[in-house]
Amino acid sequence: MLPKVPSCLPPHLNIKFIIKYLNLGDLARARHLFDKISHPDVQSWTLLISAYTKNGQSKDAIKIYTEVKNSGKINPDKLAILAAAKACAASGDLVNAKEIHFDAIKNGFNSDLLLGNALIDMYGKCKHFEGAERVFHDLRIKDVITWTSYCSCCVNCGLPRAALQAFREMGLSGITPNAMTLSSVLPACSDLKCLNLGREIHGFSIKNGMGNNLFVSSALVDMYSSCSSIKRAELVFQNMSQPDVVSWNVIISAYFSNSESGKALDTFRCMRNHGVKLDSVSWNSVIAGCTDNGKEQEALELLIDMQKSGCKPNRITITTVLTACAFLEAWRGGKEIHAYMVRHCFMDDLAATTSLTLLYAKSGDLEISNRIFSVMQSRDTVAWNTIILANSMHGRGEEALLLFNEMLGSGVKPNSVTFTGVLSGCSHAQMVDEGLSIFHSMVKNHNVEPDAEHYSCMVDVLSRGGRLAEAYDFIKKMPIEPSVSAWGALLGGCRMYKNVDLGRIAAQRLFEIEPDNPGNYVLLFNILVTAKRWGEASEARKLMRERGIRKAPGCSWVRVNNKVHTFVVGDKYNGKSNEIYQFLDEIRMKMKLAGFYPNTDFVLQDLDEEEQEDSLCNHCEKLAVAYGILNLKGESSITVFKNLRICGDCHNTIKFIAKVVGVQIIVRDSLRFHHFKDGLCSCRDFW
Repeated sequence: MLPKVPSCLPPHLNIKFIIKYLNLGDLARARHLFDKISHPDVQSWTLLISAYTKNGQSKDAIKIYTEVKNSGKINPDKLAILAAAKACAASGDLVNAKEIHFDAIKNGFNSDLLLGNALIDMYGKCKHFEGAERVFHDLRIKDVITWTSYCSCCVNCGLPRAALQAFREMGLSGITPNAMTLSSVLPACSDLKCLNLGREIHGFSIKNGMGNNLFVSSALVDMYSSCSSIKRAELVFQNMSQPDVVSWNVIISAYFSNSESGKALDTFRCMRNHGVKLDSVSWNSVIAGCTDNGKEQEALELLIDMQKSGCKPNRITITTVLTACAFLEAWRGGKEIHAYMVRHCFMDDLAATTSLTLLYAKSGDLEISNRIFSVMQSRDTVAWNTIILANSMHGRGEEALLLFNEMLGSGVKPNSVTFTGVLSGCSHAQMVDEGLSIFHSMVKNHNVEPDAEHYSCMVDVLSRGGRLAEAYDFIKKMPIEPSVSAWGALLGGCRMYKNVDLGRIAAQRLFEIEPDNPGNYVLLFNILVTAKRWGEASEARKLMRERGIRKAPGCSWVRVNNKVHTFVVGDKYNGKSNEIYQFLDEIRMKMKLAGFYPNTDFVLQDLDEEEQEDSLCNHCEKLAVAYGILNLKGESSITVFKNLRICGDCHNTIKFIAKVVGVQIIVRDSLRFHHFKDGLCSCRDFW
């Protein structure tokens, strides 16, 4: 309840009291007084709109403008429209921006310089180039602010060439650029990597006494960094007499952009030691820089420092650290950030929720990933790509295809990544005809040119579908050089369908392209052993030895009681090793009683049959699964991760364990997620 405000005052006193309340920051009381005036005047209306904008309530400012204008009580003058334009610029409200522009034209202000400059700035902030262009051309007289606003608009709208063209025309028209003009145009040089023009602008700034301007200097640092001229960027920064927080942020980002993360972190520490007050941009720059430069653990540690300093993580921070959590497989940290997002009402942020969707998918929890996506208020191409890829990596090709069709139905345009995701889903679900149809629609219906990854996906689709001859023919007819992935997909299909002849061809090609990859030799060995071509299999192993190639050691890990437990082949360092091996021995006996026998084809050592069986029992994924099962405390599922492809015998054993124990076992190997339940796997035994 607002305290009583004066009423029935003469107009000059109404304005006086409104100004008084606004100066005190009491917007609510000023608005209350304004609403009680039966015949409000344009001056008090304009003051109220401006005050709301200055106090960060631009949406309310626009609402006041539209409500009063539509009531017909006041006809807006130039200053009222100017105030409303600034409110739209602050909020980025394009719909109302167009209405305000129309009001300016309707009231005969379309050639007014002051208002025209504000409208150009408004459209620039709303990223609507066509509107700004119209205002710009309607102005008979243009000053330095006009040209600066127009150049800035071009940059904001992703039109750097247009910005540079306008900058040249500005010079030809006889208008001398000021510091704001230079700082607005330099980002266009950054985007286009125009080092020579950037250097010319740098020289112009020095000649005209703008070399020490903070905005110009910060823009120059960014420009030199974008043009891979980090030494010049350093020199500009070092010559700044008193760099502000923006300048520090720019040089730190410059170091990270040029892969000099050590210097970036040293500069950040120096910045803190100099007593510079860090803002959210400072923290976000260094956290994002660490994440982008392979220092994800440091990024999470900096997040803790940020909170300790009293600076609250914002939406940009959250999006960045979720990416770091996904890379580090820090699932618990990701869940804590999810809770933070809920508490701080960040669940409406598209970028953050997209990152959260990916994190849960990578952690093995596709159900939550799908649930988060389903409640997104808006979805862009990246969000759709993320959920399509998530379902594909979990082997849910049908769902990926349904999502793709839903994406098209929603009007969102697919891109190259979209097709990689949906084709991958088709391959995992063995939907050959659907995959072929989607591949052929790329250029025809969506104007997306297939690249090497798409061709490889199609080879995988055909290979997994058993159409190996067709896959080989597809490779031979590819308009680009077949990649390692394409030949690898064919070799994998040959393993599934026991095609020795094509397997030899694919393997031979892979030996030429990547002779040091042990996986190719192992796949060929498995194909030959399955076909009982013992002599050739022996030659494949001999070739590995001669070339000094060793199969990468397998490693699996499982999280129990918020701690990661890692296992290697034959691992006996775990405190529960005896229980683990006893459990696996019991499983092996139950499998034999049920008619399942270990597939010793997956053993590469020269051992007798019993030793081969024992060797298979020692595989790291079995050890990790057994440890997870032994430590179940009411959970209905466990998730195990492995650095290599899961072997066939382990795959069969884990299917049996899932059926006997009655839990869901999720295993993520180097290729995909396997969901084991009731004796079946989501991959349908094709991986």
